[in-house]
Amino acid sequence: MKRILLLLIATATLGLASCKKDNVIQENVPNKTIIFTIQPGDWKATTDKSAFFAEYSIPAIDQLNVDEEGILVYFDHPVKNTSFIQLPYTFEGASYSYEHFDGGLSFDLQRANFVNEDPKQPTVPIKVKVILIPSMR
Repeated sequence: MKRILLLLIATATLGLASCKKDNVIQENVPNKTIIFTIQPGDWKATTDKSAFFAEYSIPAIDQLNVDEEGILVYFDHPVKNTSFIQLPYTFEGASYSYEHFDGGLSFDLQRANFVNEDPKQPTVPIKVKVILIPSMR
């Protein structure tokens, strides 16, 4: 019995002694936030006038952002302009979305599903917040 107990203690001691704590040091890369305003005149109608789009040049968005990193986009809330709402979202039958590409963003305003009426061009400025999130490999 003593041998078994001694063998268990020796095994546990060797097993615990071989554990090693690895310190992982991560480089802190901050996000980048870009804020701008889309004016009502910046929205262009599609050829059939069923939707609108607006493009905005953002040189900070490069191919690396598009391929591997994260991009979050928010519009100021249409009712409470003290807060932001993340795209894509639907409000009063209109669907707001975006596409990012090397050099900028394109915003789309189109009719939401199950809505028969095409959206109207925005008549007020829309504040936009873009957050670029770097990726660590």
